[in-house]
Amino acid sequence: MIGAARSGIAAARALAQRGATVLLSDSAPESQVGERALEARASGAQCIFKPTVESALPNGTDLVVTSPGVPRTAPVLAAAVARGIPVWSEIELAYRLTSAQVHAVTGTNGKTTTTMLLAEMLKRGGRRAIVCGNVSADDLKKTLVEAAVEATSGDDILVAEISSFQLEWVEQFAPRAAILTNITADHLNRHSSFAEYAETKARIFAAQSSTDWAIVGYDNPASRQIGERLSVQRRLWFTTELPPDGENVAWLDHGALKVRMLGAESALMNASDLPASLPGRHSIANVLAAAAAALSAGASPDAIADAVREFRGAPHRMEHVADVRGVRYVNNSMCTNVAAAICSLEAMDRPTVVIAGGADKQLDFAPLAPALRSHAKHLILIGAAADKMEAAFRAGGYDSISRSESLEEAVESAAGRACTGEAVLLSPACASFDMFRDFEARGAAFRAAVRKLEERS
Repeated sequence: MIGAARSGIAAARALAQRGATVLLSDSAPESQVGERALEARASGAQCIFKPTVESALPNGTDLVVTSPGVPRTAPVLAAAVARGIPVWSEIELAYRLTSAQVHAVTGTNGKTTTTMLLAEMLKRGGRRAIVCGNVSADDLKKTLVEAAVEATSGDDILVAEISSFQLEWVEQFAPRAAILTNITADHLNRHSSFAEYAETKARIFAAQSSTDWAIVGYDNPASRQIGERLSVQRRLWFTTELPPDGENVAWLDHGALKVRMLGAESALMNASDLPASLPGRHSIANVLAAAAAALSAGASPDAIADAVREFRGAPHRMEHVADVRGVRYVNNSMCTNVAAAICSLEAMDRPTVVIAGGADKQLDFAPLAPALRSHAKHLILIGAAADKMEAAFRAGGYDSISRSESLEEAVESAAGRACTGEAVLLSPACASFDMFRDFEARGAAFRAAVRKLEERS
């Protein structure tokens, strides 16, 4: 097992419990691994930290399972391939361990919300649905391996958010329903090009059979291109624009959400009935995608509509934190790329002071400038990418920009600029690792800063 992060430890534990001799290695020294080292040793695996390639791949190694955080170019994985040792991602292992159905959601943006919506729809429809995979929303953290072990019946459905990193080493992984939300530039500090990133996402469909569903975003050019290569028999497009020709489609029809599958048409609800936790046109797309997958598993249109109406939203995704002195504070810390930032700005229904910035993922920030001109009253930049972002936005004609040294300082500054009836939106368009452990810690810091404002109001 390569990588002693959460998914790696779960995979090592599952293999050890099944009688395998497991060696779990991590490229970091044990002092940096910290508490995870104790978890790793408790998994039943032999553990080795900061190994050589030779010590991580001892003679007699039959299988390598890799954590998603380990780059495909890592020497230990290259050595395994050269020696003819099979390499699986942890989701490949999970798929082979379980008899439960897997419904999987990938894409650049909208994955977590779509995953959580689908699980709620299935539960409303009477199925046992377990949310798992790459999903990370405060206390909602369960790897696909952990869910595979937890599943007790072939009737269970594992609803998994899947990242491009997890799809790099799959062979038989074939979700009963696979959703591709969209593909926009992201993770270009890991993938060599946008084309490679897109092709890795497409691997979610590679092993599907004619009885499985491929549910693909039609409005996004990159996802549409992938969908056009798939068999039309069980491909279903979802769109908020004019629907394409075809038997299988989920679309917005004069304000009504509808799905047509294998000739049967279902009217779900009106877009005007979506809750405040699902703002903007991108949320309609997420609902349509999840609804198509839920219908494929037997959920009724009424159960789906009820799940949507009662959906409270995903933490750190357009999360309404509080209204303080008439100003709405919205936590969108999960926004780690430019396309997500554009969607979040377009979803705002009032003048907005935006807080952005963080660790650069080698993205082009220029496309965000028009959305700022249209929707942002002011922009406050923080973090390592602030210089690059400011240069791109000023070149794009947006210059209502200031800087803050910390997120807390940015919230204070935003509070001084926003007026009654306006909003403050944390929408970083960047990774969090320059200032925070992860996007959840960043979102928690934003909440805490807003609570301080509340206490003083």
